[in-house]
Amino acid sequence: MTLARFPISDNELRDVVHDFYAAVRAHPVLGPVFGAHVTDWPAHEEKIIAFWRNAILMERGYDGNPMAVHKAAGNVRAGMFTPWLRLFDETLSRRLSPETAGAWSALAHRIGRGLSLGLQEFGGIPKLK
Repeated sequence: MTLARFPISDNELRDVVHDFYAAVRAHPVLGPVFGAHVTDWPAHEEKIIAFWRNAILMERGYDGNPMAVHKAAGNVRAGMFTPWLRLFDETLSRRLSPETAGAWSALAHRIGRGLSLGLQEFGGIPKLK
């Protein structure tokens, strides 16, 4: 028996992650930030799928430290979580039932608040050229 926070299929989880990162790559602020660090998108997406499987389904396949990774990147700013969460919510709304999208969104916003608070010292979104 699983102790999932909410029911979600593997296909739904994967579709959300794949669609979300396609939107991230096209975003004028987030795309370059991710592009500076991610050289293997399929591997990155698999790692994020493992993160969400851990966070949602309580599976223990993820062993990373998101706060440390975001701080070490050097170009991630607290203000970037606002457009990140907006894109994520848009993806959730397109791909999932309202109930599942709402539950996942609430979890993502809690995680995003924590990461944003941890990155406050790094400031807001840099100006676009």
